Amino acid sequence: MADPEVAENRRFCGNCDASVGRGRNDKPGRSEGFCAQCGTRYSFAPKLRPGDLVGGQYEVLGCLAHGGLGWIYLARDHNVSDRWVVLKGLLDTGDAEAAAAAIAERKFLAEVEHPSIVRIYNFVEHPDPLDGGAVGYIVMEYVGGRSLKELRSERDAAGQLIPLPIDRAIAYVLEVLPALGYLHGIGLLYCDFKPDNVIHSAEQLKLIDLGAVRRIDDEDSPVYKTDGYCAPELGEEGPSIESDLYTVGRTLAVLIANFDYARAYRDRLPDAIALPVLAEYPSLHRFLLRAIDPDPAGRFDSAQVMADQLAGVLREVLAMRDGQPRPAPSTMFGPERRTFGVSGEAPAPIDIAMAAPLPQVDSTDAAAGFLATSAALDPARLVDVLAAAPLRTQEVRLRLAQALIDVGALEAAENELGELYREDRHDWRISWYRGVAALAGGDVSVARDCFTAVYALVPGEPAAKLAMAACHELLGEITSAARWYRLVWRVDHAYASAAFGLARVLTEHGDRAGAIAVLEEVPSTSSHYVSARLAAVSARVRDRPPSEVDEQDLATAADRLSTLELDVERLTRSTIEVLTAAHQWVLANGPLPNSVLECRLTDRGLRGGLERCYRTLARLADDPASRVWLVDQANSVRPVTWV
Repeated sequence: MADPEVAENRRFCGNCDASVGRGRNDKPGRSEGFCAQCGTRYSFAPKLRPGDLVGGQYEVLGCLAHGGLGWIYLARDHNVSDRWVVLKGLLDTGDAEAAAAAIAERKFLAEVEHPSIVRIYNFVEHPDPLDGGAVGYIVMEYVGGRSLKELRSERDAAGQLIPLPIDRAIAYVLEVLPALGYLHGIGLLYCDFKPDNVIHSAEQLKLIDLGAVRRIDDEDSPVYKTDGYCAPELGEEGPSIESDLYTVGRTLAVLIANFDYARAYRDRLPDAIALPVLAEYPSLHRFLLRAIDPDPAGRFDSAQVMADQLAGVLREVLAMRDGQPRPAPSTMFGPERRTFGVSGEAPAPIDIAMAAPLPQVDSTDAAAGFLATSAALDPARLVDVLAAAPLRTQEVRLRLAQALIDVGALEAAENELGELYREDRHDWRISWYRGVAALAGGDVSVARDCFTAVYALVPGEPAAKLAMAACHELLGEITSAARWYRLVWRVDHAYASAAFGLARVLTEHGDRAGAIAVLEEVPSTSSHYVSARLAAVSARVRDRPPSEVDEQDLATAADRLSTLELDVERLTRSTIEVLTAAHQWVLANGPLPNSVLECRLTDRGLRGGLERCYRTLARLADDPASRVWLVDQANSVRPVTWV
């Protein structure tokens, strides 16, 4: 900086937070002095000047920025190839012994080693030019580049800050979260995460400021925080892993949206009406709400869990933008146990309950091995085994609840889940199993509320959104059902239930073309590919008056059907649907010289084809009543003949 100076509107007393160093009567304020309110000395002038030699080896080149602990300097290390380093004030005190003690206490920072965290080289002392006392400095790696705050500083023609693209902002946060997880894993808290403290260099992102880092069990060191980013409980309860992750949520919100994060919304978010980006991406909104939950117990409890959910949100954002699915294995759920709604009819609640995936077992649970060996047991046997389990851990009790649901013992399952909820109301799996139990019992409204609660806690998981979609469909809330089915399907085409569900609700909405398009997106690798293609064929012709069907619809349906490898019965039944629609069309519009499924598009040709199909089904029928009915159908539709 050519002229290092702290703006007057950023000068506050470090003891009482009163405004200091402000100008009056057109005269600039003093950069050094004493607080008029509490008498504490303040100084906003750099303590080091270009040319100063700190610690006998670091030549100061100038100021880089002003932070919470004072000025940050660029220096040259004469002992190591004249490399550039950064000096950051560690303790502002005139007490040499206190400075030395602080430096000794902070030596652990030199052991921090992660590719996304700036390296600490050394800790040194230098005399304070004001009183000759000692000032401690951290000597850090110099990282060139722009901070996330600088990347977020561009303005539009109206002077408004331009938010970062959502996918880029999320990608930045995902790159930094492992660094925070590393710190937490070695017993450290970062404490002051914000856009200013993340540098985007040519190769990667790096956390550049470790001045506020402290041990998790440290209850005595001063707490450094930034209003608008810090957790509300920080002043009274001190920092924690949850408060660290709170700052991550706030940072992401600031990067993607314009709002008064430092004052009016310093501990909350504007609603989705004020920030349309939250309405456009509901899972991102839910992620942010959990990240900055006022209750620390309601937040993400680890950087890894937070990253897993944010990665799921990113896949959803990208899939919504370009329509390309981005599947990934879930760290929370197993796969769907079965696919529901394949028949084309809305599934029964019990069908959805039996299809719901199981939350994965916590591998650190004491009974994890026991549960793995019993996973293949049938539900009735599993109930007996789990009820007699030597360890009644959380995982055993949750699996017992699921087994009780599977055998229809819903009251016993709810009793177990109710007891678990009273012990830990923040375990989302309890709400999940309660939703499954409610579905099994036919209480769809309760199930919807349970799955909505799960979604709020794991917003990156497709399973929660799929369960919500199914409940909305059963309740007749078709618009909501379509929204959630579509979100799931866009992200992951492995969820065939979402494709069939979306096709059903689109058809009910009158969007037959949209329903057909979704069904034809089911990949050929899916076990439900043929069923989806048959459903698409039916959607083109079923329950449509001749005025809504054209020759192209008939030709396309016939072409799609002819490409499928089907058993005789399924092929014949689908052929009847297409020929019936073609016959109705010919009766309304007249014959054509073309053919459909080897039948001429004439009254006689189509009747002959339908007769053959009904007689084929009659030969395949197992019971006499069905055989008689099918023969009657064949006789009723056969072409008129002369005797």
